[in-house]
Amino acid sequence: MIFETHAHYDDDRFIFDREQLLGKELTAAGIGKIMNVAADIDSVDSTNDLSLRYENIYAALGIHPSELSNLTEDDIGHIRMLSKQNKKVRAIGEIGFDFHDEDYDRQEQEKWFVRQILLAKELTLPIVVHSRGAAADTMRVIGEYYTGKEERINGVIHCFSYSAEDAERYITLGFMIGVGGVVTFKNGRKLKEVVKRIPMTSVVLETDSPYLSPEPYRGERNTSLNLRYVVKSIAEIKGLSEDEVESVTYENAMRLYHLS
Repeated sequence: MIFETHAHYDDDRFIFDREQLLGKELTAAGIGKIMNVAADIDSVDSTNDLSLRYENIYAALGIHPSELSNLTEDDIGHIRMLSKQNKKVRAIGEIGFDFHDEDYDRQEQEKWFVRQILLAKELTLPIVVHSRGAAADTMRVIGEYYTGKEERINGVIHCFSYSAEDAERYITLGFMIGVGGVVTFKNGRKLKEVVKRIPMTSVVLETDSPYLSPEPYRGERNTSLNLRYVVKSIAEIKGLSEDEVESVTYENAMRLYHLS
């Protein structure tokens, strides 16, 4: 079985076949569990609702760094309330830094990243970290709030795009490395090197559906059905069977999201 650790099935691109995918198709294809991840305040509610509707879906609730306009402390309180009410909320995310757009506000992003880290610590939940073009700032903030000496896995660096050395540092701080479709790309050499260097016990599978489809479907809508291509690439890089990759990453995800 496969554990899909990062998807957005509440996205409008699934409006016509969401029931078919989540109700039957993904399970039949061996996708055992799915972590649906919120990005804005509306998707906090829709992600929470999906987890209550489908047995195999869990929820990560948080606000993406590109969706911070008009965010308030009341919104943080709403996330806290849902997290306490719903036992299937297993993480705070996705949260972090995104410096891709020229008009980003570094201070505002850091303010809410730290605020949501503190919420995760209050709730003893791991975090799902989004980091784009922000290697140094992300490492600095994570290093300030996590030591790696905690008994629990602290979170996952989603859609990992930095160096193998950075990956190893995050692992020492108690984080998993999220690997998705980019590992199948011809120009995905950096991520391939990361996968080669780090232990399998620190790798989790993700798609970021509906985004970041792997080869041979690059540019099309992504679904968790495409995780088989990610598994195949990791197996080739690590010299393992695909069954081994599925088994190890499933257990890793169970530890990440503190599921028994």
